[in-house]
Amino acid sequence: MRNKIIAVNAVIVLIVGLLAFAIVRTQLAAETSSTDQLKRSAQRDVAGAAAQLQLDALRTERWLAMKAQEPATRAALGKATPEARGDAARQLCDQIASAASGALGAKPSIVAVVDNAGKIVGRNGSDLNRGDDIGSAYPAFKDATKTALPGSDVWTDKGRGDQFIASYAPVRDENSAKGMLVIGIAINDALARVGDITTGRGVLLVSAAGDIVANSGNAGEDVKSAVKASAQDVKNSLSTGNIVASAAGDVIFASAPLAGMGDGKRTAIVAAAPPSLLPAANGIPLSILGVMALGLILVVAGGWFLGNYVSRPIAALEEGLLMILNGQTDKRFELDHAELGGLAFRIDQLLNQLMGVEEDNTDDEGRVSKAPTAANFGDALSVDKSGGSSTAGGAAVSNVDAAKLGAEPVDAYYARLYREYITAKKALGEQVDHISDAAFKTRIQGMEQDFTAKNGRPVRYHVQSNGKEVVLLAVPL
Repeated sequence: MRNKIIAVNAVIVLIVGLLAFAIVRTQLAAETSSTDQLKRSAQRDVAGAAAQLQLDALRTERWLAMKAQEPATRAALGKATPEARGDAARQLCDQIASAASGALGAKPSIVAVVDNAGKIVGRNGSDLNRGDDIGSAYPAFKDATKTALPGSDVWTDKGRGDQFIASYAPVRDENSAKGMLVIGIAINDALARVGDITTGRGVLLVSAAGDIVANSGNAGEDVKSAVKASAQDVKNSLSTGNIVASAAGDVIFASAPLAGMGDGKRTAIVAAAPPSLLPAANGIPLSILGVMALGLILVVAGGWFLGNYVSRPIAALEEGLLMILNGQTDKRFELDHAELGGLAFRIDQLLNQLMGVEEDNTDDEGRVSKAPTAANFGDALSVDKSGGSSTAGGAAVSNVDAAKLGAEPVDAYYARLYREYITAKKALGEQVDHISDAAFKTRIQGMEQDFTAKNGRPVRYHVQSNGKEVVLLAVPL
């Protein structure tokens, strides 16, 4: 029995657990790996990355514009000789580079002072690059020097070794612009910072030609290959100015133009969607398997205890019956069990009846606990009658008003006599459930007829208890 209980419950747990595992796994896969949802996620991520990159550039422009208006900045461009201007510009750039780390949260790779012709007057940390014409390399910057407006752009030039997110602001005196202050932050550092703030995943910068300019460092080779394979989608994003979602193989990504960076059509930022919208989703179905395994352990433990609880008393009954069959007729069962104790008691009763053994039916006080049956009800009344205090043949009882008793209506008399008889019986602790009103009335009427036939006088009965038994006393009328 124990093994059957364990097997049945284990099968139920297995069916429910495996079904739940399959359903949850299927639903999670459908919800977290949907191509449409992953494309929307990539679009949101790339929009956030582009906005963050542009916001960082705008903050840099404003901070640089304040530095450009300081007297020390104007003084550096006002020196009399090129050497003096270069030395003053280098000193100024070193100061700005030191202050930028705390103000902007990023360490600049280059800080430079540029004159109106687009040539570097001086830069931080080195005397190199003095006189370099960056205006020719970056047309948008050359236009900014002419209009004396601040701006930001992506500067990439393999020949020069540039890979910066550059921000610049004009330096003015009382009458006109004297040059530009430029801060360049390494693209990879800027992308890594933006990726951590927004997507938490790798982002890339892609040129209008479809070439990957830079990445945040955590973009996989599969993402780079997918972007190259879908370069036309990136070009469409730049030409239309809209965010475009793409898919190549198992990689889903979205591209957005960097508006506000140069002319806004030369560089796009790309963000790849994750393989799943919920990275830990694969662990959720596995947790169901873990719970199922725990359920199987509990089923085995519970089945073991439940099987022992049922099988042990059954084994005891079987062993006892075998002993009786082998001749031990006095064997009886004393089984204290909530479910099988009653069965053992009935088996003992059956054995007593089959073997003619008188059963002890008295309670702790020696009173009979077995209720008399309807068959011996007449005998009880006969005993009451013969043991009464009436005279022989039913002589009158002196302490009972016979006239009053005879005047009582017949139906009321029988009903009262029945109530008094039952009450007296209960007071002695005797069972009365078997004595019905109709049977009592029929028996009393028979006794009255017998008395009248013997004595020639009508009679009625009176209930009296002597403390040990209930008797019916005949009162002749």
